[in-house]
Amino acid sequence: MKEIQGAGVALVTPFHADGTVDFETLERLITFQIEEGMDYLVSLGTTGEVATLSSEERKQVWEFTAEKVDGRIPLVAGIGGNNTAEIVKQIAEFNIPGFCAILSVSPYYNKPTQEGIYQHYKAIAAVAKLPIILYNVPGRTGGNISAATTVRLAHDFKNIVAIKEASGSFAQFSEILRDAPEGFALISGDDPVTLPMMALGAVGIISVVGNAYPREVARLAHLCAHADFTAARVIHNRLLAITDLCFVEGNPAGVKYILKQKGFGTDTVRLPLVPIGDATKEKIKAQL
Repeated sequence: MKEIQGAGVALVTPFHADGTVDFETLERLITFQIEEGMDYLVSLGTTGEVATLSSEERKQVWEFTAEKVDGRIPLVAGIGGNNTAEIVKQIAEFNIPGFCAILSVSPYYNKPTQEGIYQHYKAIAAVAKLPIILYNVPGRTGGNISAATTVRLAHDFKNIVAIKEASGSFAQFSEILRDAPEGFALISGDDPVTLPMMALGAVGIISVVGNAYPREVARLAHLCAHADFTAARVIHNRLLAITDLCFVEGNPAGVKYILKQKGFGTDTVRLPLVPIGDATKEKIKAQL
């Protein structure tokens, strides 16, 4: 899957002040990402607030994104949840041209066992028309996809091609890289650890801060891919403070505020998320 190497961005979904989808700003954001060097886009991942979009809105955003990208860079669709039957149905019915893969987060809230996680992805793999990228983010889901489960899925299903890893465990990253089949890709799911993960052998990043800083994130990933870690470290250090501020009051509220400062729409998020507070806004302005 060369399409998912390098720098990807988990696109925000811009909203008007009334909470409706702001397609004009979304188009400008897509153009910004492509012109600044992003390698691929993820539409409606966690950062896209997919949990608060209706099925009709999701379809509209995917179709609009594919139309505006127009094949210039690869696209990945985020489809995941904790109702296996419903996710299987959504993935089986997904037929929007222009997408090269599905990013599917592990089931949250239910707290399945490792066998339950395996069976969930087995059911998805059986119906998926596109390659599947696993997404492990225990801080959000309340459960970890163990390295053993990831490796088992990678060996058993050829259409499970990668994992976006945000567990923070370098021991786990190392086990995956050691034991997964050749060609299975490890992708950083956490901006601050992209450099060390790529030093281990990860193929890139699906970034949040890349919404606002696509050129820098893309440059960081490309330098790491060429083992120029000295130059990459300069960008890594420059991004650390603003990245921390992106997450201090939740994602994507922080990065949406930064985008607002850069002229990309409002910082509106949908409940239960709320905009960041004034103190964090002042800290972001100082960093900008």
